[in-house]
Amino acid sequence: MNRQELVNLIREKQSYLCVGLDTDIHKIPKHLLSHPDPIFAFNKAIIDATRDLCVAYKINTAFYECMGIRGWESLQRTVDYIPSGIFTIADAKRGDIGNTATQYAKTFFETYRFDAVTVAPYMGKDSVEPFLAFSEKWAIVLGLTSNEGSKDFQMQRVGEGYLYEKVLKTTMEWGTPDNLMFVIGATQTAQLGEIRKLVPHHFFLVPGVGAQGGSLKDISAVAMNADCGLLVNASRAVIYAGNGEDFAQDARRAAQEYQQEMAAYLAEKLAVKQ
Repeated sequence: MNRQELVNLIREKQSYLCVGLDTDIHKIPKHLLSHPDPIFAFNKAIIDATRDLCVAYKINTAFYECMGIRGWESLQRTVDYIPSGIFTIADAKRGDIGNTATQYAKTFFETYRFDAVTVAPYMGKDSVEPFLAFSEKWAIVLGLTSNEGSKDFQMQRVGEGYLYEKVLKTTMEWGTPDNLMFVIGATQTAQLGEIRKLVPHHFFLVPGVGAQGGSLKDISAVAMNADCGLLVNASRAVIYAGNGEDFAQDARRAAQEYQQEMAAYLAEKLAVKQ
């Protein structure tokens, strides 16, 4: 999916919601466990309930990889089931160089046909460039994350700024706003406004809303740009909104609350009709 298609989708749905399918077999409703593929059965129900309310689905591959071949099969079925025209993200946080990075890119862009993959930039330019070589695909580079450990490296001073600022400035030179996004944690609202000034045109993937406490209102106020420029991810707050047989309806209600709030911010910022 190219940038203009993503922007059009956001305007059409009045939403910049990304639903995280971080599906833990130990947390899904018990009645699904008798299904031949309980993970996919859960994901299918969530997708059916939220597909008109979100513009993206993010699959954290760790929840699938840990199950071996069965997990990869669940992942494949899930990706295949997501309707065309919805942005798909492999949250894999890969970071290696040369031929290895190229194989990772082929895994998620050719074998599983995701639109985007999260990438760790610690090893430098040659660990990110292979992901940028694919037409209408995206590398989503870790910029400033929400976890406590972000203080260990990302928030360390480097010269007159912080290390995460150096990462953002340098990485921007490797790609364009058409193929490069950044992960910016929702709980880092104190920095979000300054980051938007530093990175005015790129999309941000913003995890940390909902269960982690990030404020959708604050994020939207300081980080939205002329094309929206945001994919705000909610995982647990949506997919585990309920755990009974009507879990999908509960997930829909949670997603709808986000979408309606987003529609209001889009109307205010981008003059999108509600």
